[in-house]
Amino acid sequence: MKVAFLGNSEFSQIVLEKLLTSKHLVVCVVSNVDKQTGRGRKILTSPFKQFVKSKNLPLLEFKSVSKEGEEAIRHFHPDVLVTASFGQILKDNILNLAPYGVVNVHASLLPKYRGSAPINYAIINGEATTGITIMKTELSLDTGDIMLQKSLDILDDETAGELTIRLAHLGGEALLEALDKMEEDSILFTPQDDNLATMYRRLDKDMSYINFNKSMLEIKNFCRGLNPWPISRVKYKGADFLVYKVDCVNSFECDINYKAGDIASCSSKSGLIVKCRDGFVRLSKIQAPGGKILDDTAFLNGKRLELGVNLMQGEEINAR
Repeated sequence: MKVAFLGNSEFSQIVLEKLLTSKHLVVCVVSNVDKQTGRGRKILTSPFKQFVKSKNLPLLEFKSVSKEGEEAIRHFHPDVLVTASFGQILKDNILNLAPYGVVNVHASLLPKYRGSAPINYAIINGEATTGITIMKTELSLDTGDIMLQKSLDILDDETAGELTIRLAHLGGEALLEALDKMEEDSILFTPQDDNLATMYRRLDKDMSYINFNKSMLEIKNFCRGLNPWPISRVKYKGADFLVYKVDCVNSFECDINYKAGDIASCSSKSGLIVKCRDGFVRLSKIQAPGGKILDDTAFLNGKRLELGVNLMQGEEINAR
């Protein structure tokens, strides 16, 4: 089949790499227009686009493919459009452009975790398994018929970034299987049960502050789910400290009745330990404003924190 591929991210690249090893022909690749970034407002080409150019694939860039891209894509006469972490909402003119329509590689077992951050929320919510859904795209977000699904187990300490890579490889395999079945006219389309659907808000920095009123496991999962972006964080005396890794502390004793969010230990031997709802957690990999990402013990070798400071409010509570 002749495929027009729409993507932007590392997930997209891994799926595209798998597609390029198959019998199917990628006739063009569609991506977002690069944005200005940094203080100098420079325009940087994404790693995904760099990969596409290295393969000498025709690259089309649109701020809105539905408004700007119809004729350019139609020029390549694709049999099917494939989206993988593309991020744009497609209108009818794009959905109906190719004979086989648009197929999406979605990183959850739909109808659970519709939306833009299914991998992150599966980890945050403590799911044991997740997977890939190959679906027929329609106007509503992630509501189209299911063509094929593959599942995998989520590892105990796996971050969203690490799981993304594993799911992308699985997504590439699932996509090839679905395209083969479409070509053979043997694909089965199963409607989603909207009663089982779940959807969560977009990720942003405002939702990344750790709530220490949660349990040890909930806090650990929250941190894993926000890594590599936007990264969970705490307030220490008004400043944001990024938290890249949290561990549950199964044995910690102290004589002080700390409140949730209070620093209970902060030495280069024991690390940075904080009270939560059902015990204590260790903020084992952290970053101060403008600093490097460090293990908590190395961090506390060079920076002194105070016991009893509450990391949800950034204020001393005189708990000692």
